Amino acid sequence: MAHSFQAGPSAASASPSVGSEEKKVLAGTLVGTTIEWYDFFIYAQLSATLLTPLFLADAQKANPAMAGVVAFATLGISLLRVLQGFSAGGEWGGAALMAVEHAPLGKRGLFGAFPQIGVPLGMILATSLLYVLRTAMSPADFMAWGWRVPFLLSIVLIIVGYVIRKTVEDSPVFLELSERKARSRAPLSELYLDHSRPVIQSALIFVGNNAAGYLVIAYFIGYATKYLRMDAVPVIGMTALASISWLVFTLVGGAISDRLGRRNTFLIGYALIALWVIPCFMLVETKSLGLYFLALAVLCAGLGLSYGPQSAMYAEMFPAHIRYSGISIGYAIGAILGGAFAAMIAEWIFVATRSSALIGVYIIALCVISALATLWAGETRGRDLSVDAVEGTYTKA
Repeated sequence: MAHSFQAGPSAASASPSVGSEEKKVLAGTLVGTTIEWYDFFIYAQLSATLLTPLFLADAQKANPAMAGVVAFATLGISLLRVLQGFSAGGEWGGAALMAVEHAPLGKRGLFGAFPQIGVPLGMILATSLLYVLRTAMSPADFMAWGWRVPFLLSIVLIIVGYVIRKTVEDSPVFLELSERKARSRAPLSELYLDHSRPVIQSALIFVGNNAAGYLVIAYFIGYATKYLRMDAVPVIGMTALASISWLVFTLVGGAISDRLGRRNTFLIGYALIALWVIPCFMLVETKSLGLYFLALAVLCAGLGLSYGPQSAMYAEMFPAHIRYSGISIGYAIGAILGGAFAAMIAEWIFVATRSSALIGVYIIALCVISALATLWAGETRGRDLSVDAVEGTYTKA
């Protein structure tokens, strides 16, 4: 049974501070997550606008049997998103704990938002690069060889990330983080038997955000170019600009959750997504670049508000000895249930019904599920994160 808990003055006074070593480790982790998301976004966006038409369209026309190959390839992309959900969950969990557990009590939301911005940063980097390449070269050159440049650059970025990672591996804070992960890993059986409720809650809290996020990441560009016949280059440019809203409001969401509470901030974000997603499609369908930007920028604001408080809330939902496993698995399951198949489901809905409004209904339904899960989890702000915190503070199965 859940018990309410507010950290007293002693907990606040004992809050650790973030020094230069912690900042170095956080920066290294942010670079790593940004590069990881950049790689994925490049592949997702090129798949929507270039790779599938380039490699499969002619073969599909020549041989109807290739339709199965195309469908299998689409499913393969979704399965890659499943694997990426587990990968991102583990990497994210360590970064989230480092940020939140080293934050002053009254700034956990703001500090916890720092690892979150790797997603919008990766999105901005990927879409901006594609925009520059498509603007700087002819369509024929981009089709012939230019599309390979982002993948070659990812090799360089991986090397940069590796070098940065090596510079922090000997840091005492990095070693502490590695030990912290080991101490707070728990067998799946313990999570299932003793802490299944917060795992389920954390997964469901994330599904609405992740599904709506994948529309911005992997669906809207393809929808605008394939069905609305809009020019891909300016659409990609407007998507990059709109993603800045995601970055800004992720930080805003983390910060205001320290004042309004995690629950209320999540609910505001989900209300904005649910209320805006159908008008968002209506604005995109005007084929106006300015309205396309407005549509995605407002949607991204909702994404940021329902993403910024995540690190702090999830850390506050689990006791110390299982915290790393709990938040990582909850994040991964939520990413898979919400985002792994979101773009494919959205495409299926539109092909079957020719109604973008029904895609909006699908996203609204997931936002309602996430909002209810947020209410179920309750307010977590101010909970004691120390190892000695009373176990009854946290929701158990």
